[in-house]
Amino acid sequence: MNIDNNDILIRLRYALDIKNTEMVEIFKLGGMDLSKEEVLKVLTKSMEEEELDIDVENDGHIPCDDEMFESFLNGFITFKRGRQEPKPGQSEKPSLTYEHVNNLLLKKVKIALSLTSEDLIEILESADVHISKGELGAIFRREGHKNYRVCGDRYARNFLKGLAIKYRG
Repeated sequence: MNIDNNDILIRLRYALDIKNTEMVEIFKLGGMDLSKEEVLKVLTKSMEEEELDIDVENDGHIPCDDEMFESFLNGFITFKRGRQEPKPGQSEKPSLTYEHVNNLLLKKVKIALSLTSEDLIEILESADVHISKGELGAIFRREGHKNYRVCGDRYARNFLKGLAIKYRG
Protein backbone atom coordinates (compact mmCIF):
# COMPACT_ATOMS: atom_id res chain seq x y z
CA MET A 1 0.00 0.00 0.00
CA ASN A 2 1.42 3.35 -1.05
CA ILE A 3 1.37 6.23 1.39
CA ASP A 4 0.11 9.49 -0.13
CA ASN A 5 0.71 13.08 0.95
CA ASN A 6 -2.75 13.43 2.51
CA ASP A 7 -2.14 10.29 4.58
CA ILE A 8 1.27 11.58 5.69
CA LEU A 9 -0.30 14.89 6.80
CA ILE A 10 -3.04 13.05 8.71
CA ARG A 11 -0.48 10.87 10.48
CA LEU A 12 1.90 13.77 11.18
CA ARG A 13 -0.94 15.90 12.56
CA TYR A 14 -1.99 13.04 14.86
CA ALA A 15 1.57 12.18 15.96
CA LEU A 16 2.41 15.76 16.94
CA ASP A 17 -1.12 16.69 18.11
CA ILE A 18 -1.37 19.67 15.77
CA LYS A 19 -4.68 21.55 16.08
CA ASN A 20 -6.77 22.58 13.04
CA THR A 21 -6.06 26.28 13.60
CA GLU A 22 -2.33 25.50 13.79
CA MET A 23 -2.59 23.57 10.51
CA VAL A 24 -4.10 26.67 8.84
CA GLU A 25 -1.27 28.80 10.26
CA ILE A 26 1.42 26.32 9.17
CA PHE A 27 0.08 26.25 5.60
CA LYS A 28 0.01 30.08 5.61
CA LEU A 29 3.63 30.23 6.85
CA GLY A 30 4.53 27.90 3.97
CA GLY A 31 2.89 30.23 1.45
CA MET A 32 -0.47 28.46 1.00
CA ASP A 33 -3.56 30.33 2.09
CA LEU A 34 -6.10 27.64 3.06
CA SER A 35 -9.23 28.10 5.15
CA LYS A 36 -9.98 25.80 8.07
CA GLU A 37 -12.60 24.04 5.92
CA GLU A 38 -10.06 23.48 3.12
CA VAL A 39 -7.52 22.10 5.60
CA LEU A 40 -10.16 19.67 6.88
CA LYS A 41 -10.74 18.53 3.28
CA VAL A 42 -6.99 17.95 2.88
CA LEU A 43 -7.03 15.94 6.11
CA THR A 44 -9.39 13.32 4.71
CA LYS A 45 -8.35 10.08 3.12
CA SER A 46 -8.94 9.89 -0.60
CA MET A 47 -11.48 7.27 -1.56
CA GLU A 48 -10.31 5.84 -4.84
CA GLU A 49 -13.07 4.35 -6.95
CA GLU A 50 -10.95 1.30 -7.76
CA GLU A 51 -10.41 0.51 -4.07
CA LEU A 52 -14.10 0.82 -3.18
CA ASP A 53 -15.45 -0.62 -6.43
CA ILE A 54 -18.38 1.81 -6.30
CA ASP A 55 -19.22 5.17 -7.82
CA VAL A 56 -18.11 7.97 -5.52
CA GLU A 57 -19.49 11.49 -5.78
CA ASN A 58 -17.07 14.34 -5.18
CA ASP A 59 -16.75 14.15 -1.40
CA GLY A 60 -14.89 17.46 -1.15
CA HIS A 61 -11.53 15.76 -0.67
CA ILE A 62 -8.61 18.04 -1.62
CA PRO A 63 -5.59 16.05 -2.81
CA CYS A 64 -2.28 17.22 -1.36
CA ASP A 65 0.21 17.46 -4.22
CA ASP A 66 3.99 17.62 -3.71
CA GLU A 67 4.04 21.43 -3.87
CA MET A 68 1.36 21.73 -1.16
CA PHE A 69 3.10 19.09 0.96
CA GLU A 70 6.48 20.79 0.75
CA SER A 71 4.89 24.18 1.49
CA PHE A 72 3.35 22.63 4.62
CA LEU A 73 6.72 21.24 5.73
CA ASN A 74 8.45 24.60 5.13
CA GLY A 75 5.68 26.30 7.12
CA PHE A 76 6.08 23.69 9.87
CA ILE A 77 9.78 24.57 10.20
CA THR A 78 8.89 28.27 10.49
CA PHE A 79 6.06 27.44 12.95
CA LYS A 80 8.39 25.46 15.23
CA ARG A 81 11.63 27.45 14.89
CA GLY A 82 10.57 30.96 13.86
CA ARG A 83 11.21 32.89 10.69
CA GLN A 84 14.84 32.89 9.60
CA GLU A 85 16.32 36.01 8.06
CA PRO A 86 17.61 35.24 4.56
CA LYS A 87 21.36 35.42 4.06
CA PRO A 88 22.67 37.92 1.50
CA GLY A 89 21.94 36.63 -2.01
CA GLN A 90 19.41 34.08 -0.74
CA SER A 91 15.77 34.36 -1.74
CA GLU A 92 13.33 35.02 1.10
CA LYS A 93 11.01 32.15 0.19
CA PRO A 94 12.61 28.69 0.20
CA SER A 95 12.63 27.12 -3.22
CA LEU A 96 10.61 23.97 -3.61
CA THR A 97 12.71 20.89 -4.30
CA TYR A 98 10.15 18.18 -5.23
CA GLU A 99 12.50 15.38 -4.28
CA HIS A 100 11.13 12.07 -3.05
CA VAL A 101 8.35 12.88 -0.57
CA ASN A 102 9.46 10.47 2.17
CA ASN A 103 13.02 11.81 2.15
CA LEU A 104 11.62 15.33 2.33
CA LEU A 105 9.39 14.35 5.27
CA LEU A 106 12.30 13.04 7.33
CA LYS A 107 14.58 15.98 6.46
CA LYS A 108 12.08 18.74 7.17
CA VAL A 109 10.59 17.20 10.33
CA LYS A 110 14.13 16.63 11.61
CA ILE A 111 14.86 20.33 11.10
CA ALA A 112 11.52 21.53 12.51
CA LEU A 113 11.79 19.46 15.70
CA SER A 114 15.57 19.99 16.06
CA LEU A 115 16.16 16.23 16.04
CA THR A 116 19.59 14.63 15.80
CA SER A 117 20.36 11.51 13.78
CA GLU A 118 20.42 9.61 17.08
CA ASP A 119 16.91 10.92 17.85
CA LEU A 120 15.68 9.69 14.46
CA ILE A 121 17.25 6.26 14.97
CA GLU A 122 15.59 6.11 18.42
CA ILE A 123 12.20 7.14 16.97
CA LEU A 124 12.43 4.45 14.28
CA GLU A 125 13.55 1.84 16.84
CA SER A 126 10.49 2.63 18.97
CA ALA A 127 8.48 1.46 15.95
CA ASP A 128 10.65 -1.71 15.66
CA VAL A 129 12.67 -0.48 12.67
CA HIS A 130 16.43 -0.70 12.91
CA ILE A 131 18.52 1.55 10.69
CA SER A 132 22.22 2.36 10.83
CA LYS A 133 23.57 5.89 10.94
CA GLY A 134 25.03 5.35 7.46
CA GLU A 135 21.68 4.25 6.02
CA LEU A 136 20.01 7.26 7.61
CA GLY A 137 22.71 9.56 6.22
CA ALA A 138 22.04 8.20 2.71
CA ILE A 139 18.39 9.29 3.04
CA PHE A 140 19.53 12.85 3.84
CA ARG A 141 21.89 13.11 0.86
CA ARG A 142 21.00 15.31 -2.06
CA GLU A 143 19.21 13.47 -4.86
CA GLY A 144 21.81 12.57 -7.48
CA HIS A 145 24.59 11.96 -4.92
CA LYS A 146 26.18 8.54 -5.41
CA ASN A 147 25.19 7.43 -1.89
CA TYR A 148 21.64 8.86 -2.02
CA ARG A 149 18.89 6.40 -1.10
CA VAL A 150 15.14 6.82 -1.46
CA CYS A 151 13.28 6.53 1.84
CA GLY A 152 10.67 3.84 1.34
CA ASP A 153 7.07 4.04 2.51
CA ARG A 154 7.81 1.51 5.26
CA TYR A 155 10.36 3.85 6.86
CA ALA A 156 8.07 6.87 6.48
CA ARG A 157 5.09 5.06 8.05
CA ASN A 158 7.21 3.77 10.92
CA PHE A 159 8.84 7.18 11.43
CA LEU A 160 5.34 8.68 11.84
CA LYS A 161 4.39 5.80 14.15
CA GLY A 162 7.54 6.41 16.20
CA LEU A 163 6.75 10.14 16.41
CA ALA A 164 3.31 9.28 17.78
CA ILE A 165 4.90 7.02 20.39
CA LYS A 166 7.42 9.72 21.36
CA TYR A 167 5.08 12.72 21.42
CA ARG A 168 1.74 11.17 22.40
CA GLY A 169 2.96 8.42 24.70
